[in-house]
Amino acid sequence: MPDTQVKDAVDHVRAATQELHKAISDAAAKRGGAAKADLEAIPKKARAAMDSIKGSMATQNDATRKRLTEAASYLDASAKHAAEAAKSSGKAFQTAVRQTIADARAAAQKASEAVAAKRTAGATAGATK
Repeated sequence: MPDTQVKDAVDHVRAATQELHKAISDAAAKRGGAAKADLEAIPKKARAAMDSIKGSMATQNDATRKRLTEAASYLDASAKHAAEAAKSSGKAFQTAVRQTIADARAAAQKASEAVAAKRTAGATAGATK
């Protein structure tokens, strides 16, 4: 049975970015005011994930830190696009939502790469002992 517990800060960041991507996708599936209301909460969630990244950076290896930095950049862009979407309508709204989803997906991908980099570094360190 797979372990469903979050193992460490990097795993937590990955889980947070994946949840954010899901929340954005769910908001995008809604219509009108409901979508905008959900999108208004996205910048706060993105900033919380960025805070998690910043909190774990000092203890990470270079490769992991690089991926986390990239994830934070995508989260920041996602927050900005979500704020734009919440203020716009029509085609501008749809464009901002698509960009928000793309940025959140990229952030989740970079967070997954950070987890892989951390595991690789741990495996390498264990092999050299």
